[in-house]
Amino acid sequence: MNKLILKSLDIPDKLEIKQWLEELAETHNLRFLLAHAEDGVIWGEFRDGKLVTSDSAFSYLPKLRLLTLQQCRAFGTNAEVMLWQSDEGLNGRFIEDKHITKEDYIPENQILWGTQADEVSNGFTLVSDGSQGLRHAVPLTNINFDKSQKLHRPLRLSVRHYVTTDEQTGIARIYLSRLVKLY
Repeated sequence: MNKLILKSLDIPDKLEIKQWLEELAETHNLRFLLAHAEDGVIWGEFRDGKLVTSDSAFSYLPKLRLLTLQQCRAFGTNAEVMLWQSDEGLNGRFIEDKHITKEDYIPENQILWGTQADEVSNGFTLVSDGSQGLRHAVPLTNINFDKSQKLHRPLRLSVRHYVTTDEQTGIARIYLSRLVKLY
């Protein structure tokens, strides 16, 4: 197995989160952002060096703020930056896997909520899921919803799971996962 590059990140004391993520996205060719905050889910896309978040398309959606952030992942084909809150404060890590092969990870395509498009604005599609009332705005347009299938969920999030084996027991387990692509 080829090695992943896995590093802890030093988080600046006075973090300007958007600017900091934009710099990392530029350096590591990151494309999307997925954040979970106390007030909801925040999607984003890096466009021409700037992070554009779902609240820019739909002002009533949550904003990316350190005050409410639980975790966020900025990701692309070869790397991911993850931030998360803990009792000690904000933590971060970086994963790069451009030198690994398909045998080095387990791919998974997770199905995302969304059975219909409600509105498109600024490169984001506001999607909802049946009568559940669950809505989020993904940084994609022209999503192929099938109106003949009420429960069809076309959105996917590509994830890579990395496995390690305990040398004493021989037990293999997933020890790390990262986001790769939204489609």
